Amino acid sequence: MAEARLQGKVAIVTGSGSGIGRATAELFADHGARVVVSDIDEVSGQAVAETLGGHAMFLPLDTTREEQWEHLLDAVNGKLGGIDVLVNNAGIEGSVVGQNPEEISLNEIRSVSGVNVDGVLLGCKHAIRHMRDRGGSIVNISSIGGIYATPGFVAYGASKGAVRQLTKSVAAYCGNKGYAIRCNSVHPGIVETRMGEEVLRTSHGDVETGRKLRVQGIPVGRIGVPDDIAHAVLYLASDEASFVTGAELIVDGGQLIL
Repeated sequence: MAEARLQGKVAIVTGSGSGIGRATAELFADHGARVVVSDIDEVSGQAVAETLGGHAMFLPLDTTREEQWEHLLDAVNGKLGGIDVLVNNAGIEGSVVGQNPEEISLNEIRSVSGVNVDGVLLGCKHAIRHMRDRGGSIVNISSIGGIYATPGFVAYGASKGAVRQLTKSVAAYCGNKGYAIRCNSVHPGIVETRMGEEVLRTSHGDVETGRKLRVQGIPVGRIGVPDDIAHAVLYLASDEASFVTGAELIVDGGQLIL
């Protein structure tokens, strides 16, 4: 590694017990950050923090509960002296059946929106409070499903579209207030995670068939892996992106251009 791009920075990554969040936490640690691994699953989150050793600590977090956000950020401020980066990664896809506009239940809508929208907004709200005097970077994980139609996953698509818009509003607000806080979104395509495999299984009957069919619509010729997304997040979190805010970075192997 040529240089540590987050040397000395404190970064919180939500949903970092697995998948994209875990890959991001590991990459951040490799680049010199002190990483706060947070997840609602305490077993997986603690395991990730332990693998990172002295570079990381684990704090449990249900992103839908405001008091837990307050506790987490106050704890990070007290133990590590502040926060420089927040990655709002935690998210759910919701039920894999019955999520079309005719059949979806109100409970399903609220469940998906609670994590994917409310959780991200609460993270932004409380991160701003801690970053406004020192500056920082907020990276929200959206999806290409927040840009194009998702007729079989309407709650998921709507929630990720909300994250896309929320990101721009937070960026504009911070700029208008004179806060040196950047806010950007990353929009992954299909990625080899548990969530990604569930989407492939539901859409195509089984994962392997889904992979073969999806790859046909991806110009780079493969499904994404968590590290692909983590490197995009690293760029936006780092000082290299100091002139980038309110932007959306699509990481989908070219799927949306077809």
